Amino acid sequence: MITQQEFQQREPSWLTVIRLIRWDKPAGRLILMIPALWAVFLAARATPPAPLVSVIILISLVSSAAGCVINDLWDRDIDPQVQRTQQRPLASRALSVKVGIVVALISLVSTVILGFYLNPLSFWLLVAAVPVIVLYPSAKRVFPVPQLVLAIAWGFAVLVSWSAISKHLEFSTWLLWGATVLWTLGFDTVYAMSDREDDRRIGVNSSALFFGEYVYVAVGVFYIGTALLLSWLGVYMQLPFRFFVSLVFATIIWIWQCIRLRNPQLQNPLYSQMFDENVWIGFVLLIGMM
Repeated sequence: MITQQEFQQREPSWLTVIRLIRWDKPAGRLILMIPALWAVFLAARATPPAPLVSVIILISLVSSAAGCVINDLWDRDIDPQVQRTQQRPLASRALSVKVGIVVALISLVSTVILGFYLNPLSFWLLVAAVPVIVLYPSAKRVFPVPQLVLAIAWGFAVLVSWSAISKHLEFSTWLLWGATVLWTLGFDTVYAMSDREDDRRIGVNSSALFFGEYVYVAVGVFYIGTALLLSWLGVYMQLPFRFFVSLVFATIIWIWQCIRLRNPQLQNPLYSQMFDENVWIGFVLLIGMM
């Protein structure tokens, strides 16, 4: 029987690069794409132009790829000490740092090139997101709640995509931005719970450690804030009844997640399962917004 290490030694180099940019794990790519699509459809208040939607999708893919590689470059000496991340290409030395830098630069340059399709406001918002993407991985070393930095990076998906349609930001934009930031704080705190013991041992920060035994309360507050802001957005924009149905569905799942998080014996795979549930929640909400 071939071990995982032997398989990685035999896998083609292109497949190792795919693992580096996480395109083999679509959930993490989709969950960034979702707020961007929320913004596009809400700002258009109708069916947005297909070419623009395609560009937004491509930007979300290449920018998240850049974020993943930059994260792995920052953490190449930390990831081998964390069970969940020790087989990542840079952590396992399946790829060199030089290759990682090249892939990160290609992803960032591709993001900027795609950004030329957008209007000037959207383009410069996209450029403003780059420093946040680059610096986020260092936040866990100096900031007690690094997930907040990630949430702000996620929020740029809303700002860039909304302004790509409307050419300006409005009150509705900021309601959606706030909901996206809180939602990201919620699901990424849940995701970070699987690494708590390793993070504590290594000495890096996470919101899962910061909130301690009250982490399920914090996640609940983030989800409640998300639901309230989305409700406000729905009323303010006079969204159709199906949006509120989708929001009720999302809120029920979020409540169920918080109930399960109270169990101190919860196994690590369930944290990833809850992360995946948020992908489906995001798409259900998107259908309600269309």
